[in-house]
Amino acid sequence: MAHRSRISILLIDAPSGAAGAAATFWSRALGVPARPDPDEPQFTSLPGALPDLVLAVQSVDDEPRYHLDIETDDVEAETARLVALGAIEVNRWLECRILRVPGGHLVCVIPLHSDPGLFERASQSWD
Repeated sequence: MAHRSRISILLIDAPSGAAGAAATFWSRALGVPARPDPDEPQFTSLPGALPDLVLAVQSVDDEPRYHLDIETDDVEAETARLVALGAIEVNRWLECRILRVPGGHLVCVIPLHSDPGLFERASQSWD
């Protein structure tokens, strides 16, 4: 059965002690507001910075890095597709799958969360 996916979020991962300063920097550098997420305080979004994508600073207990979230209407199928391409599943968090892709970067496969019209327009269909 076919499924769809797209890159939906670019996360700027910053060590917890530096996440606030990172969010302030990126907000000012890009000329957009920094909006902490009251439901998930580890995230501060930077709305309007990237068309059709979410840009956010994420507080992490790790080294600074960037990572992508790929949203999909079928997490299991998209994870299997990326693993077949050479990614390795390294962890799970809630309904998300965390993969290390060739080159060492992290990618999270997450359930569909964006506007359905945007997802339909911006996503790729996979068989």
